[in-house]
Amino acid sequence: MNIHEYQSKDILRNYDVKVPNGHVAYTVDEAVEAAEKLGSSVTVVKAQIHAGGRGKAGGVKVAKNLDEVRTYAEEILGKTLVTHQTGPEGKEVKRLLIEEGCDIKKEYYIGLVLDRATSRVVMMASEEGGTEIEEVAAETPEKIFKEEIDPIVGLAGYQARRLAFNINIPDELIGKAVKFMMGLYRTFVEKDCSIAEINPLVTTGDGEVMALDAKLNFDDNALFRNKDIMDLRDLSEEDEKEIEASKHDLSYISLDGNIGCMVNGAGLAMSTMDIIKHYGGDPANFLDVGGGATAEKVTEAFKIILSDSNVKGIFVNIFGGIMKCDVIAEGVVEATKQVGLEIPLVVRLEGTNVELGKNILNESGLNITSADSMADGAQKIVSMVK
Repeated sequence: MNIHEYQSKDILRNYDVKVPNGHVAYTVDEAVEAAEKLGSSVTVVKAQIHAGGRGKAGGVKVAKNLDEVRTYAEEILGKTLVTHQTGPEGKEVKRLLIEEGCDIKKEYYIGLVLDRATSRVVMMASEEGGTEIEEVAAETPEKIFKEEIDPIVGLAGYQARRLAFNINIPDELIGKAVKFMMGLYRTFVEKDCSIAEINPLVTTGDGEVMALDAKLNFDDNALFRNKDIMDLRDLSEEDEKEIEASKHDLSYISLDGNIGCMVNGAGLAMSTMDIIKHYGGDPANFLDVGGGATAEKVTEAFKIILSDSNVKGIFVNIFGGIMKCDVIAEGVVEATKQVGLEIPLVVRLEGTNVELGKNILNESGLNITSADSMADGAQKIVSMVK
C-alpha cells in the first residue's frame, strides 16, 4: 500500500525523524492559508500523487510570496502529471503539500528495502541525492553504500555512523544523521514497511539533517497490525478494478494487453502470462483467485476482468489442488450467464474433480472452448483474439 508524501512525513515525525513543517491543502484558498500559517520566506508547493518524478513533471514549485503560492496552486491542482512512474495516462493532482523552504547545503539519499537474497533489511545510502537511485546504480554504483541489518540486533550505531562517514556527512552533523537513520529504521520495522526512501536527505544552513522528500510503502499482509496506516489509503490513486478485487480477496493487477487471465496461484498466474506472450498475445491482467475460491468469487473475478474494455478474450487456467475444478466450472458457467459473455473464452482445467468440471462446462450449452494444456489454451485464445 502506498501513501502520500505528507502522510509519510507525519509518520516520520512520530519517530523523531526531522522533516520540514507543512500542511496539506485541497483547494487554492487552503494552500494560501497554509502558507500564511507557515510564515516562511520561501514556500514550496508540491503535488501529492502516488508517483515519483513530480518535480521534473512540473509538480513542485518554489514560491517567494503568497501571490506565487496562489498562482502555483491554481496551476498544479487539477493538473494531470505524467512521470516515469505514472505511465502515459498520468495522474490528476487532487491535493498539495504546502511546506516551508529550507537552506539546503547538500543532498543525499537514504533508503531501506528488504534484500530477498539474504532475507534481511538493508539500508542504502549515497551522496548522490536528488537523483533517481536507479540511475546512480547504473552509472556510478560505487557511490551507493549498504549495511545489512541483523533482525535480532537491529540497526547498530556503528553501521549508521559508517554510512554517514561513507557519504561524507559533515563531521559536526554525524550525530544527527545517526539519529535520523535510527528513527527511519524503527519506522520501517514497526510500521511493516516494504520501502522507506528519503530522496533527498539534506543538510541545512542551520545545521539540521532532514527529509526533504519521503516515500513509505507498506506490506499489505501486515496492515491488520497497523489500522492507522489503513486509514491513510487514498482510493482515488488506485485502479478501480484493483479496489474492487481487494473487496473480494482477489489478487488483481491491471496490465495493457487484451487477453484476460483468471488463474489460481501466483506462480501459475505468472507462467500463464508468460506463455500467452510466448505465443504472441498480450495479457490484460494478473488475477489470482486463490486456493479457496467459491463460485461467487469466480463470478466476481469475471466481472472485474470484463470491466476492462480492452479485454477481447479470456483464458481461465486452473490447477485444482485445494481448489476443485467443478467449483471453478460452476463459477465460470454462472459468470458467463450473468455477464452475457460475448468474447472468446478458453478454459483449461486440471487436478481435483477435473472430469466433473469438464462435464459441467460441456453440458452448459455455452460457447466455451476447452483446452488440454497451458500451451494449447494459450495458442487457442491468442488465435481467437487475433
